[in-house]
Order: sequence, then structure tokens, then C-alpha cells
Amino acid sequence: MMKKMMIAAVMGLVSLTANAQKPDPNFYIFLCFGQSNMEGAAKPEAQDLKSPGPRFLWMPAVDYPATDTQPARKMGEWCEAIPPLCRPNTGLTPADWFGRTLVTSLPENIKIGVIHVAIGGIDIKGFLPDSIKDYIKKAPGWMIPMLEAYNNNPYERLVTLAKKAQKDGVIKGILMHQGETNTGDPKWAGMVKQVYDNLCSDLKLKPEEVNLYAGNIVQAGGQGVCIGCKKQIDELPNTLHTAQVISSDDCSNGPDRLHFDAAGYRELGCRYGEAVARHLGFEPKRPYIEMPKKIEVPADAFLAETTIPGNEFPKVDKENRAYFYLQAPEARKVIVDICGKKYDMQSDGKGGWMGMTDPLVPGFHYYFMNIGGVNFIDPATETFFGCNRESGGIEIPEGAEGDYYRPQAGVPTGEVRSFYYFAESTKEWRHAMVYTPAEYDLKKYAKKRYPVLYLQHGMGEDETGWSKQGHMQHIMDNAIASGEAVPMIVVMESGDIKAPFRGGDNRQGMSTYGNSFYEVMINDLIPTIDQKFRTLTDRDHRAMAGLSWGGHQTFDIVLNNMDKFSYMGTFSGAIFGLDLQTAYDGVFTRADAFNKQIHYLFMMSGTEGMDKMFGTKKMVDDLNALGIKAEYYESTGTDHEWLTWRRGLKKFIPHLFK
Repeated sequence: MMKKMMIAAVMGLVSLTANAQKPDPNFYIFLCFGQSNMEGAAKPEAQDLKSPGPRFLWMPAVDYPATDTQPARKMGEWCEAIPPLCRPNTGLTPADWFGRTLVTSLPENIKIGVIHVAIGGIDIKGFLPDSIKDYIKKAPGWMIPMLEAYNNNPYERLVTLAKKAQKDGVIKGILMHQGETNTGDPKWAGMVKQVYDNLCSDLKLKPEEVNLYAGNIVQAGGQGVCIGCKKQIDELPNTLHTAQVISSDDCSNGPDRLHFDAAGYRELGCRYGEAVARHLGFEPKRPYIEMPKKIEVPADAFLAETTIPGNEFPKVDKENRAYFYLQAPEARKVIVDICGKKYDMQSDGKGGWMGMTDPLVPGFHYYFMNIGGVNFIDPATETFFGCNRESGGIEIPEGAEGDYYRPQAGVPTGEVRSFYYFAESTKEWRHAMVYTPAEYDLKKYAKKRYPVLYLQHGMGEDETGWSKQGHMQHIMDNAIASGEAVPMIVVMESGDIKAPFRGGDNRQGMSTYGNSFYEVMINDLIPTIDQKFRTLTDRDHRAMAGLSWGGHQTFDIVLNNMDKFSYMGTFSGAIFGLDLQTAYDGVFTRADAFNKQIHYLFMMSGTEGMDKMFGTKKMVDDLNALGIKAEYYESTGTDHEWLTWRRGLKKFIPHLFK
């Protein structure tokens, strides 16, 4: 009898153990992978940091140290899903509000779990086991620590944790946000399918039961940095029939036009959740998102310098927040879009709408109003050509340190002339802006000739940008008056880059975007300027510089015409992927000859946002390592914006023609 009781007890224990290990069918698990927009590039806000409760769990893919606000969290152990979900020091992701949406939409007996592996900038090849070793060898330096966090194999980390999670619940779907790095790659869809097939095989998933949900990219009203990727993501279901594309239409983004902002991540995450809820047979419900407080304009707010006289807005406060007002009685929703970041304006119930931004960095910012998806210029502001069209603009004032780009009492002022000329190369009339120094028209200098700086703007701007947004004439006047810079003529042309970028190979320094200008500049613009103005016509007295894509053009023009230029500069130059050994017929491998021909090479960038990704400092370091004399300057606290470029011009011109 005792023996039978012992056998029964043992069998009962085995049964309990087996039951304890059986996965919970009401624990739905989702795998999340991709690059920076899945990693999370926006700082979580107050509503994002409130715990969604025990029904939304997360299995960290790395260890998290304890912080002032969060306890330590161990890799592979379920915990409540509070951002950041990717790695320490990352941001809000679509997965955050994806999970909250499912918790709201699904019955209370169902729990949601996510496993999150993402690396900013990673190619889809980085998730293919057969490619990862070769990929790591070529990965940029800034990516190496991210790869190392996943033991140099993000796919393996995702699968390892997924297998562990399968002991607890059931994998119901795969969320992906990737593609920006593979923009224009015809093999991308096939490689995504390969990653998906690998996951299904390694985790023994049935494809008909586990969809791939692919989020689309930042659109920024058609001006997204990787807008060319939208079409290939939209067409992914043609290659992978279990793929469903999650629309990013009208999802707000940050100023870099590459990443969503916090509101955009919330919206995109909710859309992921709604799609999954529908697929699972449930009616989608949005989680509660706390509404913003009523906008109050502080008493110390002052009119922006770009406000048209007679208007009460736009205003700026001492915290550098901008305030906007629009009378639109029939509008249902109004948005102010400042450099790609969108802010909902609040109705006063009387036809008026008030908007407020986050604190903005000092300097110039483009902005639009938006009603019904249509951008238009705020009628209360001056207009500027930017973002491929006329736009509104607002200046966030800098302190006394910005006096170098402001007119100063007692400083002689030069002139910015509107100049038309006929280009024989293209058989068309063209327009340029030409700065002449204050002394140019004085009788005592009537026979003096001057060196020339050809100064280019960036993508989507025009020849007026440097004088209207950049205040280059004041920078020149002040620098010449103080003796920092020699008197010179500055020529600014459209460069054929006013229209939106339409694609092309921009990685080898021979892009088709704007290269129609190259022949015009060499064969028409320079000869015309030399004919119409009192210039010094030798290469030792001719320089070229440009911001962003204008910096790209500077490299292409100067380095292919070194007999005509001896100084060159780039400000946040859009120069990517150059092989310094072969670019421009290997000019950088002949350091002695280069340094004799180019008297000064200057490159600079800001420290924030898009400028951080340009890799300008690394390029200068690599050039220096080859023996090329190149100087680097860094604008602290600024991004891809006019204040950065004003600072760059100030640093550049004292080195010219001396």
C-alpha cells in the first residue's frame, strides 16, 4: 500500500512539473527587430513612462543597470514593459504602444509579451546568420558597441530569447521596422523573406499563423530622408505573402526627417497593435493617451524677428519655445510643422488655433501650417525658400555670441546684388546672388580686383538662402571690418538643387543630383563673374564652399577642376561612402601634390541629430592619416541647420586668400 502511495505521489509530481512547463496559450508573444526606428529615437514622455501593468511584459535582450527611476533588469527575465525596450539609453519605440493597444483590445485573460532586438542603421544582412560575420567587418565604428551588446549576432540573440519565451507562451507575430539602410536595394524584400523563413524554421512556427508586420518609413510630407524606401516596403507582400505593411501616413517625425518623434512612435505603435488585433479576430481599441494641457503664452514671450509687423504671433519665450496662432474657423485639425516635427494646435472654440513647440535650438527654423494634409505658409511670417518651396521661417535668437551674423553700428556694409546671366551650356537665363564688400564701389578702390568665394546652399534651398537665412553679408562685413577676413566677392547660385532629390548614386561622389550645374559653373558662371566684376582670375584667388549637398557639389567641382580652385570648404557636407583610395582618381593618395594645390581644406558639422550621422570628423581624421591637410570644426549643440552653417562660414573665411 505504501509503495502504491509513493508511486502515485511521484506520478503526481511529474504531472505537476509537466503542467508547470506547459506554455500558457493566453500569453501572446511578439518578436520585434529592425533598425533605428524600431530601436527608438525619441525620448519617452510622461505618458510613455506610466506602467501598463502586468498584462504587458517584456523580456530584455540585454542587461539593464538600475537607474534613479527604474530597477535593474536581467536579460531573459520577464518584467513590466516600460521604455526603453531595446537597450539602455535608447528611446520610445513602436513596440511600446503596440503592446498597450493589444492590452486594451484583447480580453483581460490574455497577456502580451515582446522581445526586442534592434540596431540603428543596420542593414537587413545584419539579421542573416550567413552574412553577419562579413557584415561586422565592414560595419561603421559607431555601430560596433551595439553589435557587441548582442554578442555580435542580433539574430541569434533574438532566436535564443524567443526559444526561452516559447516555454512560457505562444509566438503570435513578428514586428519589423527596417529598410532605411537598404533604400533602393532590389534584393531587400528577398532578404526580409529569408529572415522571416529562418525565424519560422528555427522556432518551428507555422507561417500561416505568424504574420510579419512591417512598419513604413518616415514620410515627412514626401520629404523623408529615405522616402525612396516607402515603395519597396509597400510592395513587400508581393514577395512575402504573410507580410502586412503598417502605414506611416501622417505619423509625425523629428527634425532629421529620418526618425519619428514621440507622438509618431505612439501613433505607429497603435497601428501595429490595431493590425494585430484585427488579425487575431478582435475589435481594435486605442489606449488612453493623456491630452496636453491648455497652451498659455508667458507674459515674457516676445515677437519673433521674422513676424510680419502688425501681427501678434509668432512669439518666442525665454525657454526658446515658439508660439503660433492661426484663425481658421472651419478647420477640424491644425498642425504646425517645424522642420518636420509636427505639433497639434489647440482650438479656442472660436475659430482660433494656438500652437506651441518644444524648446528649439537657437537659429533659423523652417515651418508650415497644415490643415487637411495640405501645408501652407503662416500668413503672419516672412517667407523663405526652403524644403523645396517657399516656406515660413522663425529665428530663435542667440545671445551676444551671435553678433557676428548681425549688422553692427559703425561697420561698413557691403551689397548683395541680384544678378542674371545667360548660360551658353544650357541655353538659359540663370540667377545668382553676388556679395561685394563695402569698399568695392568706393572711388579709391575703383581699380582694385578681388578674390572670389563661390558659396553653395543645400538641397531644397536656393541662391537666396545664404543671404536671407544665413546672414552671410553681415558675417562678411563684420569679419572684413575686424581684419579677420580679406575683402572678397561671394557668388551664390541655385546649383540646380532646388527641386526634391529624385534618387541616384550619391555614394561615390559622382551623383546625378545637381550635376547639371557643374558644366554651367565652369563654362558659364565663373567666366561671366570674371567679366562683369573686378575679380582676380587665377586659381590662387578662387575658393568654393557649400553646406549639405552644396558641400557635396564642392567636392565634385573642385576635386575635378583643381586647376581652377585653391580653397575649399564643407559645412555639414553630404559626402558619404567615399573610398579615399580611389575617389576622384585617387587624388587623396597624393598628399604632397594635393597640399600644394589646395591651400586650405575646411570641413565642419554640428554635434546633434542628422549631423552626427554624417561622419565628417572621421573623414577628416582619415584624410589627415593619409597626409592631407584638412581642418575640422565642430559646432556644439547644433544640428543640420543655419546656425551651424553661419558658424562654419565665420570659421572658414579668415583662412582664405592669405
